[in-house]
Amino acid sequence: MMQKIGFEQLELNPFTVIGNDNFLLTAGNGTDWNTMTAGWGGLGYLWNDPVAFVFVRKERYTLQFMERFDIFSLSFFPPEKKSVLDFCGTTSGRDTDKAKGAGITPVNIDGCIAFDEANLVITCQKIAETVLDPSTLIDADIKSLYPQEDWHRMFIGRILGVYIN
Repeated sequence: MMQKIGFEQLELNPFTVIGNDNFLLTAGNGTDWNTMTAGWGGLGYLWNDPVAFVFVRKERYTLQFMERFDIFSLSFFPPEKKSVLDFCGTTSGRDTDKAKGAGITPVNIDGCIAFDEANLVITCQKIAETVLDPSTLIDADIKSLYPQEDWHRMFIGRILGVYIN
């Protein structure tokens, strides 16, 4: 069962849990939602609030849910649940029930879907979004990550809740 804690109590290394371990980014409500495995993002403090920022490419099915809904969640899983992230990162929610296929249980937390098997859930209210603009990228190597010019959309969310399991 998820227990809410203060964001200041969160002890993790964002470089490992986001960049190495990955997480499920989920947007939508109890009947209409999608999730995707993500590995780019961060946690911090912006505009006087704790925030999370995440990135979604335009071809991802989850993008339309991020655009339509104001609340999103980040669900982090223990190492023994890596298969959940693998499945959700290689299967589209357009034609597959990802929760059923990955063997995870959707739960509503703060008005958004997260997953009961996660060991950490962060819920966020969307407060800003932008498309990465290649003209603002200073390091040319970054542009090489976009050979098809499929620039990520960045979403910034005010953290509503932090939950541990």
